[in-house]
Amino acid sequence: MVKAKSRGLEYVEPIGARVLVRKDEPKRQTKGGIALPDASEIPTITGRIVAISAQIENDEDTPLRQYDKILFHPKNAIPVDFESDNQLFVIPVDDVVAVFRRGTPEEKSEE
Repeated sequence: MVKAKSRGLEYVEPIGARVLVRKDEPKRQTKGGIALPDASEIPTITGRIVAISAQIENDEDTPLRQYDKILFHPKNAIPVDFESDNQLFVIPVDDVVAVFRRGTPEEKSEE
């Protein structure tokens, strides 16, 4: 298992059906050029999986892997505050809404 390294702690290893996610920076502007206000609330956030628990790693029915970009609901996200320049969260797998993949679903089903 790959560990997230930091200064004071050696790593964070999620336990149970959870993943460690580095949250993406919030978008300040849409692709069409519309500026978003700072107080806009979006109920889901994107990020990259930094580490996964052993339970998820061994579960073939859960298609999550390290470095996957995911869309997640932040309600049950637990912030991990030991990297000042990164926003890390421990996320229950049930709050992962989607995984971003390259290609089309048809290509995956042909494999």
